Amino acid sequence: MDARLLTPYAAVFAATALVPLGVFVAHARRLRAIRRALEIESPTLRSQLPLVLALVAVPVLLGLAASQPVVETTRTVPERTDAQAFVVLDASRSMLAAAGPEAPTRFERARELAGQVRAELPEIPFGIATLTDRTLPHLFPTTDERVFEATLARAIDVEKPPPGAFYLTHATNLNALRDMPTKNYFLPSARKRVLVVLTDGETQAPGGELATSFSREPRTRTLLVRVWGADEGIYETGVAEGGYEPDPRSEAALARVASLVEGEVFEEGETATVADAVREAVGEGETVARAVRSGRIALMPYVTLAALVPLALVLLRRNLWLSRPVVRRRRERGSEEAARELAPALATAGSGLPGPGGH
Repeated sequence: MDARLLTPYAAVFAATALVPLGVFVAHARRLRAIRRALEIESPTLRSQLPLVLALVAVPVLLGLAASQPVVETTRTVPERTDAQAFVVLDASRSMLAAAGPEAPTRFERARELAGQVRAELPEIPFGIATLTDRTLPHLFPTTDERVFEATLARAIDVEKPPPGAFYLTHATNLNALRDMPTKNYFLPSARKRVLVVLTDGETQAPGGELATSFSREPRTRTLLVRVWGADEGIYETGVAEGGYEPDPRSEAALARVASLVEGEVFEEGETATVADAVREAVGEGETVARAVRSGRIALMPYVTLAALVPLALVLLRRNLWLSRPVVRRRRERGSEEAARELAPALATAGSGLPGPGGH
């Protein structure tokens, strides 16, 4: 557990506590001089201490709240230092295809499969990328499952971003995978690298540049998972779009890609087999304990509410407690005036003399 301030510079607001404190000191000196002239006893410092502390506490607590204190809890997870993996999800429009209007789309099934594979290998740092006619990284390899799941659920979707080329029969171009081994997707320390590519295989023709890129050392093991169905359609409006038909050549296209990158092809129902293939590719290696943040509690609302307590003390002292002597003095003044009015009558009654109009 660790406590820290998100905006520590805002804590300088606490210095404004000097303003009410200075006003209080000046006011106290003035009252002391008046009491001395009237020979009235001054209140003790002990009786004034709660008010002083309350005056200081309000701006100090507000300054602390403005600095946004948080309490973070962490936990340790095992992490391989020599291995990393990426799940690459095809984000072209054909991934919207499904078996029916209410059935999960290919992309939704691919997203679920990615989460399942990652869950089978918690010690392997996994990243997330999407693929259309280019690859785009969304998350670099991490063992933090909360970050992985949040990215998978919220940061990626079909055609976000859209492909750069339009009016093509197939927007997906698996040739874009050539960037993965060559453009620093993996850390240099990761000597064992794995790609899990989740695609329907409806791609432009694979080219020889894939073989060149994937021949670089350290080699990148590639596992191609076909998420596809022969009877699927795109049902964005509830009715199958007439312009789309599943491409039966997808199986052959993925086989061609696998031969170029020396990879393997799996079907979407083989989740456990895919996880075993990743485990086999990374083998054994050094594992370290890594601290991962597991929760954060924001304390700003509570500190702000706490500032209301000394503020209430100041207001009560000012408007209620100090009003009591004033009321008491008014009552005493009223009693003295009444006594002066009754004094002649009391004096007459005491002397035995008749009052005005008596006999």
